[in-house]
Amino acid sequence: MSQLPEKVFNYVEENINLCKPDSVHICDGSQMENDILLYQLQKDGILKKLPKYKNCWLAKTDPADVARVERLTYISTELKRDTIPTPKTGVASQLGNWMSPADMEEQLFMRFPECMKGRTMYVIPFSMGPIGSPLSKIGIQCTDSPYVVASMNIMTRMGVKVLDSLKDGDFVKCLHSVGRPLPLTAPLHNNWPCDPKNTLVAHFQERNEICSFGSGYGGNSLLGKKCFALRIGSKLAQREGWFAEHMLILGLENSKGEKKYIAAAFPSACGKTNLAMMTPLLPGYKVTCVGDDIAWMRFDENGQLRAINPENGFFGVAPGTSNKTNPCAMDTIQTNTIFTNVAETSDGGVFWEGLEKEIDDDVEITSWLGEEHWTKEKSSKTAAHPNSRFCTPASQCPILDKEWECPKGVPIDAIIFGGRRPDGVPLVYEAFNWQHGVFLGASMRSEATAAAEHKAKSLMHDPFAMRPFFGYNFGDYLKHWMSFQDKKNLNLPKIFHVNWFRKNSEGQFLWPGFGENARVLDWIFRRINNEDITQKSPIGLLPKFDSLNLDGLDNPVDLEALFNIPKEFWLDEVKALEKYFEEQVNVDLPPQIREELKKLEERVKNSA
Repeated sequence: MSQLPEKVFNYVEENINLCKPDSVHICDGSQMENDILLYQLQKDGILKKLPKYKNCWLAKTDPADVARVERLTYISTELKRDTIPTPKTGVASQLGNWMSPADMEEQLFMRFPECMKGRTMYVIPFSMGPIGSPLSKIGIQCTDSPYVVASMNIMTRMGVKVLDSLKDGDFVKCLHSVGRPLPLTAPLHNNWPCDPKNTLVAHFQERNEICSFGSGYGGNSLLGKKCFALRIGSKLAQREGWFAEHMLILGLENSKGEKKYIAAAFPSACGKTNLAMMTPLLPGYKVTCVGDDIAWMRFDENGQLRAINPENGFFGVAPGTSNKTNPCAMDTIQTNTIFTNVAETSDGGVFWEGLEKEIDDDVEITSWLGEEHWTKEKSSKTAAHPNSRFCTPASQCPILDKEWECPKGVPIDAIIFGGRRPDGVPLVYEAFNWQHGVFLGASMRSEATAAAEHKAKSLMHDPFAMRPFFGYNFGDYLKHWMSFQDKKNLNLPKIFHVNWFRKNSEGQFLWPGFGENARVLDWIFRRINNEDITQKSPIGLLPKFDSLNLDGLDNPVDLEALFNIPKEFWLDEVKALEKYFEEQVNVDLPPQIREELKKLEERVKNSA
């Protein structure tokens, strides 16, 4: 404790007095510390070693603790309006949950006192972003979960170097407990400590503090991720004039050696990691990965938008990842990886949906629920949980961009929005201008995914892919984005919308996707260079006929179907957006968004 800066010491001491752990360990981030933690987790039956790979581990959680708990995640501010827009009378808000500070303190007081009895409190100093970068921020997390420590060691820059850089500066306070003091009063499922009945994730924006109780999984417990990087981060960004976004960052180099950097927002499990690590099938193109999930972006002194990936690892959705869809991810996860809620194979490896063609016929599968000799034909349940994950170091990615840890960030030339839209939305189109681009972000809708407790296949509004992650009133968030068009000498990136998921009447995808998405990125690259390859449509700038490079595609593509803009579909889309904005954002909706919606309606009505 003596090596801690005074502010950190006081915060840790306060949590020791509250949670009453049996011991305290200040994490130094060393390899020896990590090895001891992994040994302890194995001994406790939380992790199992996977002999097929080097230093890879498998965790299976309590089936009640498998995803983000959006309905139990709150922002606590004095005024409710500071957290969420005031919805239309009689309508429940979908844009976050609010609780007053007084009520939240009462809820926390019912949970945290003596919650760590019998356990060790681990103190994790961590940096979101490269240590010392002007775009980075520091957090201190107190947790009673060694699984969280091992995961944070992968996902963040962690340890003594962070304390050295902090000195006596400010930091984000992060308190986490699995909520199962020892001795146990009830047995654990899968040796996984959690308290689903009392799970709560709280954010206090004014004091930059996060308190999470009852869940040991994912973004509920790795507090540097969605809680800090997005919910606290977006509020910090509003105060300080930058962006904290749910976006991947990739580098794109063409055959001439020119390079651009692109940030892209998609809802969870909609292909962010696949795009960030894409192996382009268009000759001459090269993709490099800066980050697959979160971007912190700030305009520099020359008006150039620059971005860092605040994370140090990938916490990727496993199902659907394969050597066909994402060979780079598959290469990345072969060593030093923690897998959670995937299936196990008899040869000491892992399995999930999407790997059917990549295991030998004689290999037997044990599902994440412990179902032995699992087969798709015999079981009504999936082998891996739909939100099962791999937690792996970014440094192992074979296409990691050489500038990924550049302290000043990489220059962002374009921003892409997208989602799963089986009907009506074309493969790619460009916003008319910055204001229209912000409208595209605000208008995002997508099929729900398994990353949170929603039923898949239902169409959800997910503006900016940030719906679960806004740290403050969405109306104010839109005003923040809009404000940059009024600032002088800024090089505002072009904004695009993509949809890889459009289907034909037989339910088959119209676009091959994956590595062929390089053809869409090529068109975007050329638009960044202002090539005259667009034609105006009611919804934005579409590619001119024959401007999309389709040379060498294995199968012909129905361009007419891919870029068709059905009038009735888009009139319905306008109505759905109008209803959503009116009900959810109401009086907090910036007038520019209403204006763009009206313009869209007029253009669609007047189209052929």
